[in-house]
Amino acid sequence: MTDDKLKGLRTKIDKLDQDILKLISERARCAQEVARVKQTEGAAAVFYRPEREAQVLRRVMERNNGPLDDEEMARLFREIMSACLALEEPVRVAFLGPEGTFTQQAAMKHFGHSAISVPMAAIDEVFREVTAGAVSYGVVPVENSTEGVVSHTLDSFMDSSLKICGEVVLRIHQHLLVSENTRRDNITRIYSHAQSLAQCRKWLDAHWPMAERVAVSSNAEAAKRIRGEWNSAAIAGDMAADIYGLEKISEKIEDQPDNSTRFLIIGHQDVPVSGEDKTSIVVSMRNQSGALHSILEAFDVHDVDLTRVETRPSRTGIWNYVFFIDFEGHKDDPVIQKVLGKLADRVNDLRVLGSYPKGVL
Repeated sequence: MTDDKLKGLRTKIDKLDQDILKLISERARCAQEVARVKQTEGAAAVFYRPEREAQVLRRVMERNNGPLDDEEMARLFREIMSACLALEEPVRVAFLGPEGTFTQQAAMKHFGHSAISVPMAAIDEVFREVTAGAVSYGVVPVENSTEGVVSHTLDSFMDSSLKICGEVVLRIHQHLLVSENTRRDNITRIYSHAQSLAQCRKWLDAHWPMAERVAVSSNAEAAKRIRGEWNSAAIAGDMAADIYGLEKISEKIEDQPDNSTRFLIIGHQDVPVSGEDKTSIVVSMRNQSGALHSILEAFDVHDVDLTRVETRPSRTGIWNYVFFIDFEGHKDDPVIQKVLGKLADRVNDLRVLGSYPKGVL
């Protein structure tokens, strides 16, 4: 009876797989037809539509009835959409490298594995590559929930005309990794990025207090280094472990279990309203009494939720500052237009860095 029941279930699964295959192929053919229509627009054609993808993924999560959870179902659709988009126009994405960094993991989470990811050595190189048109988009870290803002990213926006097209939040899990050459009973050095070492400081104090902690340019660089050393370990994530063939001897060693990093998607396009959006702006004004209050009051009057405010020194003079502000809403929303209008009258300079869909996954 058990064998008969299993055989019946497997037959049903085979039929479902055939139906799924047929529907995915039909969707892919639709994507090819979309590409042919868009190609008639010539150079003005936009193949990747962040607001459209966000709407599709939200709809998938709203309509999902299980047993797979909403995020798992959305990830499956993300990969289908990524593969279909590659039939229209392969997306090239620059990220803060080398291969195996959390930034690459964020790029894959946002664009799917069919995107072509290109590693860059520094954040300003990601900006430069997108500006030059060598890639369509870039992915850069902007803030960590425990270590705070990434200043290099904010400073890069001051010299760039690029726009923010999206965001992705990645839960950061750090692992202690070793190579096949590592003598585990004689580890005297642990490599990682400075932020990762800080995020795992208490764990390291408790478990490896005598090991030297060496900060390098990235977690992926740490993973690469230990392959040639017998007395070293690295702190890095899952992607680095997979790419460089390393073994996890301790998993999820971050001091804060909810440790997350927010990444921005940068590009050239203005993103239309998706229904659940955020806007990022940068404003500059002299360091005078009531400056910040004057800015914040415009948001308070119109009941607009601020999600982040950061201050950076301006490059136009001593004691001048710029404010990077994130808030909920789209720049084309009537209420947001009123807020921006008030701000324009109160500040020396106002620039909208972009309105974009709130991170879905």
